[in-house]
Amino acid sequence: MGVLGPFPGSAEQQPGQALDREEADRALERLNAEYEAIESSLAALQDHAGRRLLEGADLTGVTKERWAATERSLAALWADFDAYTGTLATVRALRARRRWLSPDDLAELTGLLRDARIPVPGATGDADGAPCTLRELVARLNARYARALDTIVAADAVWSTLPARIDLLAEELRRTRSLAHSVGVRPGTHPSGDDLEDITAELTRLRAEVISDPLAFWVAPAGGSAAPGGGRPDTTRYDRAARALEDVRREIEAVLDVRQDAEARLMRLRDVLSRAERTLTEARQARGEVLAKIASCEVPAVSGPSTALHEQLAAAADFRRRAQWHRLSPLLDRLEVSAEDELLRARESLTAVTAPLAVRAELRGRLDAYRAELARRGLAGDPLPGERYDVARRLLWSAPCDLRAAEAAVARYQRAAAEALAGERPGPGGGA
Repeated sequence: MGVLGPFPGSAEQQPGQALDREEADRALERLNAEYEAIESSLAALQDHAGRRLLEGADLTGVTKERWAATERSLAALWADFDAYTGTLATVRALRARRRWLSPDDLAELTGLLRDARIPVPGATGDADGAPCTLRELVARLNARYARALDTIVAADAVWSTLPARIDLLAEELRRTRSLAHSVGVRPGTHPSGDDLEDITAELTRLRAEVISDPLAFWVAPAGGSAAPGGGRPDTTRYDRAARALEDVRREIEAVLDVRQDAEARLMRLRDVLSRAERTLTEARQARGEVLAKIASCEVPAVSGPSTALHEQLAAAADFRRRAQWHRLSPLLDRLEVSAEDELLRARESLTAVTAPLAVRAELRGRLDAYRAELARRGLAGDPLPGERYDVARRLLWSAPCDLRAAEAAVARYQRAAAEALAGERPGPGGGA
């Protein structure tokens, strides 16, 4: 709807001065065009889908209040339009009396177009319904039309946007719930199952509130907008529900991944625990050997296999048989870490137990290396190194081996061999 502007020639006319015939005809022509625009706008408003929805809806809250005010404004709008139509009809009839208007006709026409106060039938007499000039009446029509259209367009925009998006999200929610049930994720047994129930309830509430109170979900633009319907639907609650559903969906996919590779992971766990047990068995056997072959050293005890890990592994296998994937997933994660720790503990135990044998083997190797070097240099017959070699060898190859004494004997042999290789001979009394 346009706003009626100043009449042609009004800038040159003094207050109270009548329009001439040409000015009156141009003003009437503009009034006719304005009337057609107003009539077309009101017809479009009457046929607007948002208006029909608002009339038939069971409204609540903000929308109920605003629509009640809008309905009153629409009634006043039509009353103003009827007054405008009646005034225009009077102006047309006056102009149609004769081709050449008399001064009295022009004065009367000027009064109707410019100064006459037009009463509105059924008006309350307040500022919004008081008699006014034709130009003021058009301005009032524009204002009431804009307010009504703003309410209708805003409600229609929310109804056109949010319910459809909520329905799509609800459909995605139904698919996710079905998938969750297939992997044992249900309310009361898994946090994601409880989350799905909360999202379902929120979407149900949200849809009902959007249908009954769409204007509660309308965000006006900052600073206001001159255009009716300026703003956007508020999707905050919808977006929050969509994010929550996405989080649950990722959790369900993780559980599905567990279902797909559960058997392979269980087999790897059994293998790791079996290797840990074999290593511990080897450590216990090695400990018996060390105690029989090595003396004068501490040999750490070897613990048995972890009973708790085997119980958890049995529980994991039971979860798999019962398709309780949501319980199996975190248990497998913990078990994989614990099983690797158990294997590492078994290997460290074997290393600690066999350390004395490794020391003995290293001493034997060092003793033979020096003897080989003396033989290569033609010094194998040197009596002092030979005597010390025999002592060290007897200690290292005896059972049980006194590891401390053997280590000291090898050290003495090394010194004697080094002196012999350097061409030195110990003096009287030098020896072991």
